[in-house]
Parts: sequence; structure tokens; C-alpha cells
Amino acid sequence: MPGPKDLDPSSSPRALLGAELRHAREKSGLSQEELGQRLFVSGSFIGQLEAGTRRMQPEYARLLDEALGTDDFFSRNCAAAAKSRYPEHFAEAADAEAMAAAIREYAPMLIPGLLQTAAYARAVNRAYDPTAHEDTVEEWVDGRMARTRLLDDPTKPLLWVVLDEAALRRVTGGRAVMAEALHHVADLVRRHRVIMQVLPFDAGAHTAMQGSLKLMDFEDAPPVVYFEGVRTGRLEDDPATVAQARFTYELLTASALPPSKSLAMLEMLAQDYAHEEHP
Repeated sequence: MPGPKDLDPSSSPRALLGAELRHAREKSGLSQEELGQRLFVSGSFIGQLEAGTRRMQPEYARLLDEALGTDDFFSRNCAAAAKSRYPEHFAEAADAEAMAAAIREYAPMLIPGLLQTAAYARAVNRAYDPTAHEDTVEEWVDGRMARTRLLDDPTKPLLWVVLDEAALRRVTGGRAVMAEALHHVADLVRRHRVIMQVLPFDAGAHTAMQGSLKLMDFEDAPPVVYFEGVRTGRLEDDPATVAQARFTYELLTASALPPSKSLAMLEMLAQDYAHEEHP
């Protein structure tokens, strides 16, 4: 497996921890596979820790200190690296998303977070917790909008989404909010920043009817897939699981409308929402 790219230790605690792990491992003369054997994990797992695509957990930090003779360095510092503005079930996936070279996502019921507007995100988060304080909701919205800044780069990461028609027709936050949200996605498509396909209702039964999935590929680490449910989620790097998820995504793209027809449908629905709001 190729070694991870050099990380900027000043960029984040997670980047510092990954850089220090790589340094300590190489100083000990161990390959990623050899260190992984001592922790009963794969070499790719170690590579993901070094690349910053996987969050270091306390139990692994302790084992790394023992295996590499680093006193309690990793144990002391993994807590700082684990701090996140995102819910616990999504924090590790958010870290991986920020470092991905390519993201492929299927969204069955809502517009994916990377494509959301602030008003749409606010409606979604308010629906998640109807009794939350306004300041709390705004913190959640700020976190989601921070994720969208990944798209400020004109080319990276590659983002390819398949939107279920249900996500486009479920009126979230009102018709004006939906009109703005769909126009925003259409603008990203027209600027060639995202590849978007719509999976229409008349496609019938399909391979991902049981939930959403997000595939993430990296330049210097193995790919992962993120599965999300109601207030839960898990990040998987098992090669067989990732391969099956990739096949599922390929089947979805084959069942979905081509990009040009998807854009036409998206813009038609956006216009409908706008006209219904202002007849």
C-alpha cells in the first residue's frame, strides 16, 4: 500500500496526530502492516489513521503508545483530535469527507448535506429536534454550511450524487425554501461542480431501497463507505463491503435519469415551487 501524503501538522489536531504516528512508526522501522498486526488491525487501518481519514480512538491510542514506545503521547492527544462540531455518529465520516478525493452519494429522502442551503438545513435540523433551542439549531446549521465549503474548490473533491425523486418532492421548510434549494443544486450542476442524477419514481424497485450510502475515495488511503440511519451511522472500510456498496451505486446510476434529463426535471420542480409560492 502506498504511504500517506505528508500532512500539515498545523492544520488540525487530527493531522498532527497522523503525522506523529507516521513519524513514530517509521522511526520504529515498522511498516503499516507490521504495526497493524500488533494492534490486530489491518495495515490499511494504520494508513487511514496516518492520513487523517479515520479518527483515533482511545483504545488504539493506548495500544500505539505500547507498540511504539511513545509513553502516553497518543493517549494524551487523541481526546483533542476527537473533538468535533458534528454528532458522534457522523464525526468520523465528516473527517473523511473533508479529505476525500471523490464522493459518491445516494440520498433517498433529502438533499445531501454538501448541497444544502442554510434555509433547507435549518428546516431539516428543526425537524430532527422540534424542541431544540434556536441557538442549538443555528450551531447545527453552521456546521452543515461549513461542510459545503468543500465545494469552494472548483474541481476537488469530485462529487457525484443520485437524488431520489422523493427527496425533491418532499416539501421541506416550505415551497420557497424548496425552490431555493433546487435552484442551488441546479446552479452547482450548471457550473460543472457536481454530477447529479435523479432516480425517478417510475424506475420502480431498486438496489438501495433500504437506505442511503456515501462512498469516499482518497488519494493515499483505502476507500470507505458510510451508511446512515435515524440518529446513527457507521463508517466501513472492509474491502468486500466497500465493493458491494460500489456495485450498488453503479446499479443506481444505471437506473437513474441521465444528467441532462435530471437537470431538466430539477429545474422544472424548482420553477413549480416558485410559482406555487408566488402565483
